[in-house]
Amino acid sequence: MLGALNDDFESKLMNDAKQENSKPMQVRHFINAHKIATPFVVMGMMYLFNFWGATAWIYLALHSSYCLLWLIKEYTFRDKRFETTIHPVAGSIFVFGMLGLYWIAPYLIISRHFEAPNWIKACAVVTVVVGIFYHYVSDAHKHTQLANKKELIVNGLFSRTRNPNYLGEMLIYAGFAMLALHPLALVALVYWWSFFIRNMLQKDKSLSRYEGFEEWKNNSGLCIPKLFKT
Repeated sequence: MLGALNDDFESKLMNDAKQENSKPMQVRHFINAHKIATPFVVMGMMYLFNFWGATAWIYLALHSSYCLLWLIKEYTFRDKRFETTIHPVAGSIFVFGMLGLYWIAPYLIISRHFEAPNWIKACAVVTVVVGIFYHYVSDAHKHTQLANKKELIVNGLFSRTRNPNYLGEMLIYAGFAMLALHPLALVALVYWWSFFIRNMLQKDKSLSRYEGFEEWKNNSGLCIPKLFKT
């Protein structure tokens, strides 16, 4: 119910923006603003709570690296989906504001002066690195292949999972949340993962019109890579 109301409100604001005939803002502008702000927000928390522990620094390094890579991607192989126009109010609330949920994890680490066990730190780093690989490699692959020919992408990372980019992003933020070792860090994951799953299902529905989709679907997972093909 709440999701539907949010969608209706967002649609209304987007329509209002078009009617205003002003220079349109795009979804990517609010995403990029969040990426740029994140390192400064985390460093601000470290200063405010006077905590400079290893877990905080590891979090800062991992999340800042991810944000930097995102901005590099923005200016080299941007995802066209994020060029959708959006009203500034809707963008502030439903994009920047909801992305702000990801700041719960660093807040929990820094405000509590929390030091994660070394094995958790190691697992978090591995999870984020694997996530970055899946996210950016698959996005680069998709961008290059679609630039040459509009067709189903069923090779490379897409041969085992139909959404390696979403898998990568889910792993990245799971690694960030892992460092906090607190149930509240799961709030952002639950919200955004449900959003990603909805998008993946809609994507499947849209791509089902292409020849070869059923075979690809049988040999790949929606998100988790399928190890054995039928």
